[in-house]
Amino acid sequence: MSMPDDQVGDLFSEEDLSGRQLGDYRLLRRLGRGAMAVVYLAEQCSLNRQVALKVLRNDLVDDETYVRRFQREARAVAALVHANIVQIHEVGQIDRVYFIAQEFVEGQNLRTWIHRNEKPDLPHILSIMLQVTAALAKAGGQGVVHRDIKPENILLTRSGEVKVADFGLARLSNQGDPVELTQVGITLGTPLYMSPEQVEGKPLDPRSDVYSFGVTCYHMIAGSPPFTGETPLSVAVQHLKKEPEPLQNLRSDLPRQLCDVVHRMLAKEPRSRYQSAAQLLQELRRIQREHLGSQWPEDLPGWETSGVDASSFGPVQATQRLQAVMETAALSAHHGRRWRWPVALAVACLVGAATAWFAIRPTLRVTPAPAGPRVVERKKDIFLQYLQATRLNTPEAWQAVVEFTEATDGPYVNRAKQQLIRLHLDKGNFDLALPLCNDLIALDASKEELRGFGFACRAIALNRVGDYAGSAEALDSFRSLSVRLPDGHIRNTLQVVEKGNQEAMNHGSR
Repeated sequence: MSMPDDQVGDLFSEEDLSGRQLGDYRLLRRLGRGAMAVVYLAEQCSLNRQVALKVLRNDLVDDETYVRRFQREARAVAALVHANIVQIHEVGQIDRVYFIAQEFVEGQNLRTWIHRNEKPDLPHILSIMLQVTAALAKAGGQGVVHRDIKPENILLTRSGEVKVADFGLARLSNQGDPVELTQVGITLGTPLYMSPEQVEGKPLDPRSDVYSFGVTCYHMIAGSPPFTGETPLSVAVQHLKKEPEPLQNLRSDLPRQLCDVVHRMLAKEPRSRYQSAAQLLQELRRIQREHLGSQWPEDLPGWETSGVDASSFGPVQATQRLQAVMETAALSAHHGRRWRWPVALAVACLVGAATAWFAIRPTLRVTPAPAGPRVVERKKDIFLQYLQATRLNTPEAWQAVVEFTEATDGPYVNRAKQQLIRLHLDKGNFDLALPLCNDLIALDASKEELRGFGFACRAIALNRVGDYAGSAEALDSFRSLSVRLPDGHIRNTLQVVEKGNQEAMNHGSR
């Protein structure tokens, strides 16, 4: 995609691009500016939604180092689909303008929250720690090191949901190319939260993020970072040599176990810390059970639903696997019911790639539900009912959300129907999935993303029961919508599905 030369010139001649059009995005107002990029609130015209558009500063576009770092952020986070990570919708370049379109999080960052809450209580502390740790566990599980965990990169929504942002320094831990201390805007920019190994320019692994988050937690709990100084170098030396003042001396009202956890996160030697965010997450959940149980502040959701993603692969890998499975299925479709397991696997992969497919907010990651029937408690409002469903993740729990209110198309009801469809398809209950698909398809035309999900899953279900003509019709309806498919693997998968339907129908007509 290109722009007229005069328009490109205008883009570079003005610092503030508010009111301009950049491809599919209309820039509404500037939200902030960092060392590398300017962030705008923008409207994505094709989907009629607000996004945060990060634009690489025009004085850096000729510097390959910054361009690579800017693009690396997109690659790193695009593979991380998690409720506590700011999601990327699209990465683009229009002539010499580089941009990243990502989820717009309406709220405040943790630094602002700390300033307004000098001594946060235990429920709020644990809520934030659990959410961020869940995000780091997801990243660490895929070998991604954030490298810049600090309060400014932790965002809180108005409901208290936490999202980790700005993977601009992130790299796969096996790449082994350390960041030098003298690189402007990388280490010298945020020395308050750097791990000792980062100060020394050593190769980093996820334990470095555990340390940086430990510094952030200390700051949140005590009201100030553990180490301060007049120069970045003086702070860096303290990370290497000095022990922080015991948190228990500063916050005797908090459980000693929590203070001990933070100090273990701050161990100078990586081998003395928690060896992964997943290990830290288990310890925090133990403290939560012992000291709070189910008692959470009313303005925060139950963070126990923000567990590590049970899937071991990201959206790109998921769609690749889905495509491969569907290619196999297409070749054997006309042999009847022998491909039950490939379809079930394809649907399971589709769950992991749903956000990349329809560019909608990801479902909260949940652990597998225990086998056998389970009684579903009715909650006092639909929001609590929805949170319970994310924790149990059973058809009964999600059906309870659908039946909680007479409203048939509220946001919680629609998300519950989506998850019910996934579960029914995964278990081969196509007769139960189809009516729910039809419910989403029947929604108002403005809800194209949900309707697209309904058409796509209807195509899968009909294909499985042998209605290849109906499956082809559902795919045609899906393609008639303006739902964007940013991932090439997804587009290829739909082509394979179409090919499988055609081959099956051709075989049947012989």
